[in-house]
Amino acid sequence: MVQEGLTNARKHAPGAAVEVLVQCTGGVPGGTIQVVVSNAVVPGLTRAELPGAGTGQLGLAERTAHHGGSLESTVEDGRFVLRATVPLGRVGSATARETT
Repeated sequence: MVQEGLTNARKHAPGAAVEVLVQCTGGVPGGTIQVVVSNAVVPGLTRAELPGAGTGQLGLAERTAHHGGSLESTVEDGRFVLRATVPLGRVGSATARETT
C-alpha cells in the first residue's frame, strides 16, 4: 500500500512532499490497520495529463478487498489522499489459509 502511494506521488506530483501514516487500532483479531499516503495536488494538472496506465489503484483496491478491507482516494484540502483500511487477523482471510 505504501509503495503504491509513493509511486503515485512520484508520478503525479513530482517534487511534492509526501506524508505516510500507518496506524493500528485494536487487537488481533478485531482491530484494523490503516495506511494513509498523501501529497499536494499539482495545480492545473488534469486527469488526462496524468502518466500511467491507471491500474495501480485498481490492483491495490482488489488486494485490499480480498483481505476484507477498503480503499479510497480523495482530494482533501488541496492534497491527494490514498487511504486503505484492512482488518487484523480476520478469520478466513487468504493469509490465514496460506499459513495453516
